[in-house]
Amino acid sequence: MHKFITIEGIEGCGKTTQIMHLNDLLQRYNLPTIATREPGGCAIADKIRSILLDPTYVEMAPTTELLLYAAARAQHVEQVIRPALNAGKVVICDRFTDATMAYQGYGRGLERTTIEKLAQLACGEIEPELTLWLDLPAEIGLKRALARNHSQDLDAEARFEQESLRFHARVQNGYAQLQLQHPQRIKRIDASGTPAQVAQRIADVTEPHIATWKQ
Repeated sequence: MHKFITIEGIEGCGKTTQIMHLNDLLQRYNLPTIATREPGGCAIADKIRSILLDPTYVEMAPTTELLLYAAARAQHVEQVIRPALNAGKVVICDRFTDATMAYQGYGRGLERTTIEKLAQLACGEIEPELTLWLDLPAEIGLKRALARNHSQDLDAEARFEQESLRFHARVQNGYAQLQLQHPQRIKRIDASGTPAQVAQRIADVTEPHIATWKQ
């Protein structure tokens, strides 16, 4: 298995903060790490990200959206994730293939077998050993995300925050279904409470994997 951890969840669930905590935890165990994100993570994928998250592109077709995510992921895997794993680093990624299934599959209603085929094409043999799903009610996450975008001047990347609460509820349900389908890999983390409380829940789930990596 790869030393590959993905962090998943709806907008506003606290992924960015928890990735920093997790990275610190791994480094306390003297494990070399790299933290990255999707869409993005390298120059070409970041260019695609700017298109995908631009709120002015309201006319973007769901299939176009799906193919752009796959293209960004293929470059990200080839240029960043695979080399880091081959170098023995622990890779922490803010969203990966589960996000595509949740957002474009459950959220947009695209054919899930097509999404799976594109994931295989983009990723090859690369898949997470552990996925941490930060579970937060859609209405709370969306409210947080909108406030964050306003305070941090992130409105240029707010296309998904403009979607309806019903869309985000479908995405949240998608994550719940994925966790039921892959309980050994996807671990539900209660994302309510303080950042420190959530970080401790993540540590409790992650430390058994760290123990095997240290052997």
